[in-house]
Amino acid sequence: MRAQQLALIRKAQESLRASQVLQTEDLYDFAASRAYYTMFYIAEVFLLEEGLTFSSHSAVISTFGQRFARTGKVAVEFHRWLINTAAKRTRGDYETDVPVSNEESLEMIERSQVFIETAKQWLEDNTNMNSEV
Repeated sequence: MRAQQLALIRKAQESLRASQVLQTEDLYDFAASRAYYTMFYIAEVFLLEEGLTFSSHSAVISTFGQRFARTGKVAVEFHRWLINTAAKRTRGDYETDVPVSNEESLEMIERSQVFIETAKQWLEDNTNMNSEV
């Protein structure tokens, strides 16, 4: 793994931890936001494997879907989770009348954990394949 990918995984793990802390304090909107960023950082890890970086969230989300979900490199649900989580993050960050619920926040945190574990395994497998060639 490249140093930048490792740094993003560490950042994602810290973001996950922050979302869990915020969740325990009943700060669901903010926990949802950190869970989204956990997934976002992991999407960037995948894109870096192909040498891709983007300056907008929508470009990261879209390209992650095109390059990884549509091609079967990751389960299609991962792209859907990322899209849904981005929408809930926006709702939690900017809307005042429809807060993110406890259940929604918990689901986002669980999915962000799966994102991290999947990325770590995928990169490990990818590294092993490259070293065998």
